[in-house]
Amino acid sequence: LGAMALVFIAIELVVGVYDDTLFYDHMIQHLMLIMLAAPLIAMGAPLELLVRSTTGTAHGTVTRVLDSQVAGVIGHPITGFLLYTVLVPAVHLTGLYNTMLINDLAHDNEHLMFLIVGYLFWRPVVAIEPTRHPLIPPLRLVYLMLAVPIDTFSGLVLTSANHEMFSAYLNAHRTWGPSLISDLHIGGAIMWVAGDSLMALAMIPVVVVWVRSEDLATRRIDAELDAQAAERSSVDYP
Repeated sequence: LGAMALVFIAIELVVGVYDDTLFYDHMIQHLMLIMLAAPLIAMGAPLELLVRSTTGTAHGTVTRVLDSQVAGVIGHPITGFLLYTVLVPAVHLTGLYNTMLINDLAHDNEHLMFLIVGYLFWRPVVAIEPTRHPLIPPLRLVYLMLAVPIDTFSGLVLTSANHEMFSAYLNAHRTWGPSLISDLHIGGAIMWVAGDSLMALAMIPVVVVWVRSEDLATRRIDAELDAQAAERSSVDYP
């Protein structure tokens, strides 16, 4: 529900009103979708909900699909990471972005891509749904750290641009707000700073889970050693 509320705010309210007019507004929208709404969707465990809420033939079909090799490949952490690595620069640094500005259907599908790819990217990080390829907390942290340069690179390219990269903005003849190049630089800074900051914030609960798992493992080992010591003592001193 939280994810859907964020999607509504990003697409239908004030952010969505200016997403075709201001590049930095479009960037805010993208971060809301892939960095905020998508992880909340992953926390909602939609596939697990689908399994639990279906019965009979539908349940059998859903189970077979999720147990298939194709589903295993799609749900693999490497797949989510690679899709994220390709999607972020592709839709911000290539002609795809301009196409989405002038084609409403392409723009709508862009939003959908951010949610789907974002879900696949964040699914192994939140680690709520059962998966055939779980990541231990240290690997989740590495996974997020490896994703940081993607936003950084894209943001730096945009902030370093010395000309408008997308002709749709040139043809719009906007007479208010920041200049075209300033708009581009602000959007790049948002991707760089805000994107990296959100990724860093996501690392905090992963570290907390890691520390707790290590603490539990240490307690378990201590308990086992204490039990072994007590057993030896009972044998030596009956």
